[in-house]
Amino acid sequence: MKVSDILRVKGSTLYTASPDEPLSRALDLMAERDIGSLVVMEHGDLVGMLTFREVIKTVVKNGGSIGATVVRTAMDDAPLTCTTATDMDEVRRMMLDRHARYMPVMDQKMLMGVISFYDVAKAVVDSQNFENKMLKAYIRDWPEGDEAEQGQTL
Repeated sequence: MKVSDILRVKGSTLYTASPDEPLSRALDLMAERDIGSLVVMEHGDLVGMLTFREVIKTVVKNGGSIGATVVRTAMDDAPLTCTTATDMDEVRRMMLDRHARYMPVMDQKMLMGVISFYDVAKAVVDSQNFENKMLKAYIRDWPEGDEAEQGQTL
């Protein structure tokens, strides 16, 4: 399974922030849309990722306040990325190694979407459920004659 399979199911709605906008405005968008991350774009380029992890670190660093902090100050300026062709096993490994919950999906310099650890876990569970249903259907439809023949040859 590839990242493109997840994006196909998930859809292509993207939410971004500018690095120089107030962190409070980015947080308003995250709360309003019930999302855990924003891709930070500047002049059409990916320059960072803002997640609740970065927000919490910033709040703690500022003694419980965000004040006049801008997104650039809080964001991860070296986010983990993948492509639509990246295999899901590789994505899982990358996310686990970096403790990343969100990953921008890029095609060269074009942002294609964002996948979350939830999206990856859901894809794995859905794939396993499909496989289980197929195996159960295969076992249920096992021809009766084959069972008898196998029993005699054993």
